[in-house]
Amino acid sequence: MKTKSKILIYLILLSVFDLIIPFPITAVILLYVLFNKPIWFKKYVKDIYRSS
Repeated sequence: MKTKSKILIYLILLSVFDLIIPFPITAVILLYVLFNKPIWFKKYVKDIYRSS
């Protein structure tokens, strides 16, 4: 499965979970990525731009 497909599936699952429990999960993940700059996020971004 391509990286774009995985990320799309994860985002869909997060949005469904966000509908069930009204907690801004995506905003929390965004804050985590902005403040901690995890290696896995950089890898996903490189994979997305490499496959374009």
